[in-house]
Amino acid sequence: MQSSFTLPFFQISLFVGTTVAICPGFNFGIGNIRALGGGVNRWDVFNNTCNVVDGLTTNINPCTQGIFACSPPPMIFNGYTNTLTGLRYACRTDANSGTCGGTIVSVC
Repeated sequence: MQSSFTLPFFQISLFVGTTVAICPGFNFGIGNIRALGGGVNRWDVFNNTCNVVDGLTTNINPCTQGIFACSPPPMIFNGYTNTLTGLRYACRTDANSGTCGGTIVSVC
């Protein structure tokens, strides 16, 4: 017996229209620095559909906080440790990184 599943066309187009993808082939993307004022900065970690899933807010060096590993100058984040699971991910710059909202994704 065959079964099929169909959606009305307008529902399919709604799904396609709202899908945003960053960092094709990567699990996460790290957004550029956002200055929050008073010397405090924020870096968001996005999943590949631009949902913030982790991040760091600090007024000191983000490379010494345990969530991000950093390269020598010129500094980029070359590693990310998920604060919920402890899993570590390698990061690198990617020409297809994209943006999430108004935040440029700097590494994938």
